[in-house]
Amino acid sequence: MTETGPNGAQSLPPVVEAEGGAAPAAEALFELCRGRGEELRGRLRERGALLLRGFPPAGAAGFARFVREFAGREPLDYVGGASPRVKLGGGVYTSTEYPSRYTLSLHNELSYTYRWPARLYFYCETAPAAGGETPLGDSRSILRGLDSEVVERFRRKGVRYVRNLKGAAGTGYSWQEAFETAERSEVEAYCRAGGVEFEWREDGGLRLSEVRPATARHPETGEEVWFNQAEAFHPSALDAEDYEALTAEAGEDGLRLNASYGDGSPLEPEALAHVRAVTRAEMTLVAWRPGDILVLDNLLTCHGRMPFEGPRRILLAMT
Repeated sequence: MTETGPNGAQSLPPVVEAEGGAAPAAEALFELCRGRGEELRGRLRERGALLLRGFPPAGAAGFARFVREFAGREPLDYVGGASPRVKLGGGVYTSTEYPSRYTLSLHNELSYTYRWPARLYFYCETAPAAGGETPLGDSRSILRGLDSEVVERFRRKGVRYVRNLKGAAGTGYSWQEAFETAERSEVEAYCRAGGVEFEWREDGGLRLSEVRPATARHPETGEEVWFNQAEAFHPSALDAEDYEALTAEAGEDGLRLNASYGDGSPLEPEALAHVRAVTRAEMTLVAWRPGDILVLDNLLTCHGRMPFEGPRRILLAMT
């Protein structure tokens, strides 16, 4: 095993490359987990990300096996998530199914709700012809780079996330897809467990509203990190054409995603612009190669997606 960086030894993420050896080629990835798993997990706590490269392609089933061996437990479901995905089985999903022209800004997975994964695992099944990089950012550095008055305001007020989910599959992202169930009682139990306000709409849709902290502390290192998706949920993240089309259909109150401060007061445009500028400055792009596996500490490292051309298939698992 050798460790480098994609653009130098200190760049994010460190790259762990396969070396020749006695282990059968198909087993090299799993031998790495068994032989040096604790070392890799320690490196992940320190750096927040690892890119495994040059190992034989694992496929979806092998990727699921890798996740179980690396984590020592079964992957989580994406229940309650805000992004459309395809569930492939074994705890494996496709990455966000948004059109290729969209940029997904840096975010920590499920930071908008009360249950989030500690680690994320991405597997490159098909690399895009152009673009489609996964940008990464150090959530600790982002917090340090933000204006102290902006951070204090977010800390004090928190963030209120509002989601409007459709009432039936095929009409847009539905609550049945988001919660992987057709039973309202299961959705209501999830909401009550986390203090999520919910409202069933006359058209069968579901409106969710919950207040979450804007920062978090890593449970192992104790480091405080920027941990919210306020700017991504806010309508100012939409381009003018999409905003006009969506508000014409449902009004701003009916947008699929929205955000304010926790007390309901509006997020200031200048604060959101500042957050976006700081996160962009922290961004490192990871270009995919087939078979790559990217492991992220979900609190220490945020991620996104760049626009792309051609087919792109990145799989996701969470623990």
